[in-house]
Amino acid sequence: MTTPACGLDFGTSNSTVGWVRPGQHALLALEDGKATLPSAIFFHDEDGDVSYGRAALADYLAGYDGRLMRAMKSLLGSSLIDGHTEVQGRALPFRVLLTRYIAELKRRAEETAGRPFTQVVLGRPVFFVDENEAADQLAQDTLGEIARSVGFTDIDFQFEPLAAAFDYESQIDREELVLVIDIGGGTSDFSLIRLGPGRAAKADRRDDILAHGGVHIGGADFDMQLNLACVMPLLGLGSQLKSGKDMPSTPYRNLACWHTINQVYARKSVDLLSTLRMESAERDKLDLLMELVKQRAGHWVAMQVEEAKIALSDADDTKIDLSRIAPGRQVDVGRPLFDSAVGGLVGKVEVKVGELLRVAGVSTDDVDTVFFTGGSSRVPRLRESVSALVPRARSVEGDLFGSIGAGLALDAARKFG
Repeated sequence: MTTPACGLDFGTSNSTVGWVRPGQHALLALEDGKATLPSAIFFHDEDGDVSYGRAALADYLAGYDGRLMRAMKSLLGSSLIDGHTEVQGRALPFRVLLTRYIAELKRRAEETAGRPFTQVVLGRPVFFVDENEAADQLAQDTLGEIARSVGFTDIDFQFEPLAAAFDYESQIDREELVLVIDIGGGTSDFSLIRLGPGRAAKADRRDDILAHGGVHIGGADFDMQLNLACVMPLLGLGSQLKSGKDMPSTPYRNLACWHTINQVYARKSVDLLSTLRMESAERDKLDLLMELVKQRAGHWVAMQVEEAKIALSDADDTKIDLSRIAPGRQVDVGRPLFDSAVGGLVGKVEVKVGELLRVAGVSTDDVDTVFFTGGSSRVPRLRESVSALVPRARSVEGDLFGSIGAGLALDAARKFG
């Protein structure tokens, strides 16, 4: 039976839309036959065109004049959501930015499906905002308002790790107690749930859910820490001014964080950096920083760091390419440095997972499976730390970028018929 409802996973790094149809994979093709649409928009200065997803990243990397926006989901629940940014010489409210992207997601999904969607289950992290219930609810309300404004009339929400659990449940033939570890681009979310063929058709799964948890740490944070450890020191982070004072760290932290990179290009920021260059005791490093700003290459550097993070999930060492701002220059990065850079974040995730297991009141020996999803769940130190908490459980890797969207589609079919 074909359902009239879809599941939409608006992710920090990538987004998907799922639709349950007999005999077909749930995820809909959104760009060049691929089920993921990178959560990116590029606004062209010259002709006013707007590109999305891989095309947006390609246009930016090709050197077109314009503005690249990524990690837009991080705006939900933050004070920035009611602000704006300058695009094509005009102020663009961040709410409008998110609306344009989600409208494009819906349009592409409907084009592939050959039908309109008015009913949707939207994925959401367990916590948009840590330890702030009001801000967390506001983030969900904002996402719901945006969904309604682009044409969805019936809207429900589901925790992202639960959606991933539903996708895994569709693939198993026995009862399991499953710890879901979803490490997305902006958040880490966890669920402990009983799954099995006999439970899959239940409309109410509350009795199957033993515990939820989450923390506002994701792949973008791993990128940031690796960037601050390996690249930003070459541009002056940690250096001193001629006065003996430390170089201010704010510009470097902004450059290392996806959704604040563009702030470094503002006139006030550029003027500050020019002053710091004159006062720097290591002007060659500030010269490199100013070259990055001149080329607006912050996103390009962040992409090189992200690629290094991905490479270090498999290899013991890799290189970060800096040739765009320093011809021929590369930075060697090994697994020990990567582990050290992200160690604090991994420790926080480990604490939260441990708390979840204690709240659930089950023995760690009772957990049958750890189901990993989300691109950054492949970070070796993180996977090792989580697996050590439940040593008798088997580890299963899901569709890192598609499990949530597929699970949301299953949930939409159950809820809307």
